[in-house]
Amino acid sequence: MTQPTWRNLPTTPLMFVVLAAMWGTSFVAIEVGLEFFPTLTFAAVRYEAAGLLMLAYAVYSTDRWRPQTRDELLATAIGAVFIIAAYHGLLYLGQNYVPGAIASIIISLSPILTAVFAAHILSANSLGKTGVFGLLAGFTGVVLVADPGPGILDSAQGLGIVLIFLGSVSFALGSVLTRPLRTDLPVQSMQAWTMFGGGVILHVWGLARGESMAAIEWAPLGIASFLYLTLVSGAVAFMLYFELLDRMGPTELNLIGYVEPIVAALMSWVLLGHAIETSAVVGFGAIFVGFAAMKKQALVDVATTVRRRIAV
Repeated sequence: MTQPTWRNLPTTPLMFVVLAAMWGTSFVAIEVGLEFFPTLTFAAVRYEAAGLLMLAYAVYSTDRWRPQTRDELLATAIGAVFIIAAYHGLLYLGQNYVPGAIASIIISLSPILTAVFAAHILSANSLGKTGVFGLLAGFTGVVLVADPGPGILDSAQGLGIVLIFLGSVSFALGSVLTRPLRTDLPVQSMQAWTMFGGGVILHVWGLARGESMAAIEWAPLGIASFLYLTLVSGAVAFMLYFELLDRMGPTELNLIGYVEPIVAALMSWVLLGHAIETSAVVGFGAIFVGFAAMKKQALVDVATTVRRRIAV
């Protein structure tokens, strides 16, 4: 009997859904945890703990657990600064003013911003008319999600949206800046040092804002939020991510970013009673249309590959 390529087993789509659920619910868990933790300290302790757990896993599962070359050290530093510290710091600060479901929709703009930065920084092909349309559609989606009204720029909600958008920019920029770097460091090891280093930076940032570990309220709900983000959305989710990356490839796996907001919206409604406005739903649709316009050929390739795998 011929064995399928791509490990064509039911576990792959199931793992995709589980990972989307873990990362989608993280926005809600952040919203809950912010009631009990100082903002940046919450993010810092989460990623310091998750980084140490991932480092232990890297020592166990790989043949090299620490960066050695200049490019490996630089890639780790860029990831720690832009992808962990700046992105999550701005996201957590923004979620003080914006519900997690809305935050997840704004963050779904990241793939579009990544394409824009890649076109300019990496001297890739220019965006062209389709790319410009995709970018405009994405920004239109963010405006619809923000649902601007009189005084929005001076409101707490407006500040939160700007902070989360800047976090999305930081994530996209960090993703592009690491691409030219040559590294053979196992991804588990790279992720471990990136998370731990980013957590340390977040801790320093929090101290600079006057935050203190003494201000943490160790209530059961806050502890549950922290443990969920560290163990489930952190360590376990990234192990699933590495496995799915091997099975599916980055293009297909990036589509998970458009499942997360759906999960976040449902869980925000079920657990916190937050209803999603129609404008936010339309805005999310516009962001996805923008992504589809910029990645049209990649999505066609994905669909073709999936059909072939199913037929095997």
